[in-house]
Amino acid sequence: MKPSDQAQMDRSLATGSLRQPLLEVDRASVRLGNTQVFENLSLTVGEGEFVALLGSSGCGKTSLLRTIAGFIQPRSGAIRVRGRDITGEPPDRRGMALVFQTYALWPHMTVAQNIGYGLKLRRLARTDIAAKVKDIAALLGLSGLEERKPAALSGGQRQRVALGRALAISPDILLLDEPLSNLDARIRLTVRQEISALQRRLGITAIHVTHDREEAMVMADRIVILNAGKIAQVGTPEEVYNQPASAFVAAFMGAENRLRLQARPAASDESLLQLEGEGGVPALIAPGRPVAPGVCLAHFRAEAAELHAAAPLAGPTRGFLALSGEVGQVSFPGGFWRHVVATPAGSIVVDAPKAWPAGAKVNVHIPETGLFVFPDEQG
Repeated sequence: MKPSDQAQMDRSLATGSLRQPLLEVDRASVRLGNTQVFENLSLTVGEGEFVALLGSSGCGKTSLLRTIAGFIQPRSGAIRVRGRDITGEPPDRRGMALVFQTYALWPHMTVAQNIGYGLKLRRLARTDIAAKVKDIAALLGLSGLEERKPAALSGGQRQRVALGRALAISPDILLLDEPLSNLDARIRLTVRQEISALQRRLGITAIHVTHDREEAMVMADRIVILNAGKIAQVGTPEEVYNQPASAFVAAFMGAENRLRLQARPAASDESLLQLEGEGGVPALIAPGRPVAPGVCLAHFRAEAAELHAAAPLAGPTRGFLALSGEVGQVSFPGGFWRHVVATPAGSIVVDAPKAWPAGAKVNVHIPETGLFVFPDEQG
């Protein structure tokens, strides 16, 4: 095996993918006006892989997608497909198709005409276009709707037409720019399942921009989390959810409760970490990652914590962090009860199978498996 092949395999193992690289973003930098969107950003996407670019508004995910598509030219760096540099090539010569958030269908054209538009631009024969459109319509459940215009379609049907137009030209890479954000919640669930199943069935490479964490988790093979123009973490859905690389990723992936604690090696066992904070007792836990002594941030999800009747806290506890608190607000979002609990270390949110009344004195237990501990880099 060549050293370069071994290096690629090592990178693939690190990112959870052993697929052949199809797309490479190599140290690309983009500046829009006075704003540096991202700088020296690198990313590899494998053949047949579904990658989600996930992040909040303004993080650079859409600009990255448009740079890959050719609508934005990077100030430096390169975009390669199968090793070929396409940085300076126009969008229509990149072998890619983009599905827009707004669908961008021609309102005066029928479903068939919209799907076949790209084929018409390529000057295919009418019979070939008609056959391709028929196949795509059947694939997307649009058979019988070919003569309708977009105004006569539902939101989900319009999205399928937009997807069909992209697939008709047989792109090497399918680019999806938040294509589900304009759909209502029920239809969104259906369409995302359809897109995911279709991508796997066709084996097409897809890059999907979204701000919806659940959408990325359900659809993608790998998730790229962006923050302020930088890649915060790349990994499988399970990796970024269960092994967040930073406090930012932990919070973005749902571990929004945060406690500022003091960390030090346990005197009895150096493999354990002793955490101390206001309103609690020392806790001995096995951290999931190395944590230096000092002030740290402990993140956890609302469903990871447990509520118990108030009782004197005796420590140090082993395997969980315990805090005293008082229940404030109580609500029922469906399937569980959500509690806002005031503790000396700060206000936290805890989900429980039963409702605890407002004003109830409680102990909050957070097991070590649900704690993500990071150094407080700003503290």
